[in-house]
Amino acid sequence: MSLKNKRAKAFFLSITFFIVALLLVFALVYGIKYICSINDNANIPIYRVDTDDKRIAITFDVAWGTENIDDIVEILEKHNIKATFFLVGSWIDDNKEIVKMLNEKGHEIGNHSNTHPNMNNLSDEEIMNEIEITSEKISNITGKETILFRPPFGEVNDEVMGVCKALDYTVIKWDVDSLDWKDIGPVHIIDRVSKNVQPGSIVLFHASSSNVKEYLDTILTQIESKGYSIGTVSDLIYKDNYNINSSGVQKLKED
Repeated sequence: MSLKNKRAKAFFLSITFFIVALLLVFALVYGIKYICSINDNANIPIYRVDTDDKRIAITFDVAWGTENIDDIVEILEKHNIKATFFLVGSWIDDNKEIVKMLNEKGHEIGNHSNTHPNMNNLSDEEIMNEIEITSEKISNITGKETILFRPPFGEVNDEVMGVCKALDYTVIKWDVDSLDWKDIGPVHIIDRVSKNVQPGSIVLFHASSSNVKEYLDTILTQIESKGYSIGTVSDLIYKDNYNINSSGVQKLKED
């Protein structure tokens, strides 16, 4: 083979190698983007909202007990704060006047199932019944349709997410757990919440936890002193044009 032919062959091989490498790079980049696009909004609840604004939402799960409700409402009123209360249907049955009071005071009512089961262990029909029965109970008292669902124990799988999507419910979890349900003591609860909140946080409390007067007022005071505004979940989350990444962070779509 002549030198000229060898050079031509080498040039052809180098071009071929370059094209193949370029195609591999494109395949890798767009493959990652495709995987990410699948993961965005893929059966993931909202744990936190991506925002630069110092805004958070506080939530109370209500499955049993009423002894702390008045104290919680009094403290919230002191700070002029509206919160989201996720109610269990069986609790609503015995506490219709409290539900009415929470609604009249401007607090948001969310759905926390009817009997507080592990939703992952239910059939699609049972999941739907747990949600729809409680939704009807809430609307019969407040005259409002609830659009937020918090799964008991925070347990949720693809089937639960699928039913919630079909019912037009937004599934809400949390990124800051006060651990008040563990009775770890007011000092530790205050420390956990105050240190871990960040812009867009959703904080989990339980209405049945003891000593609420010993930590809730202090927590709200400390958070507000850092420049945060505190409100309901619906005030915090984006209503449309958003993605939820694999970590449960709700983000506005980029134009």
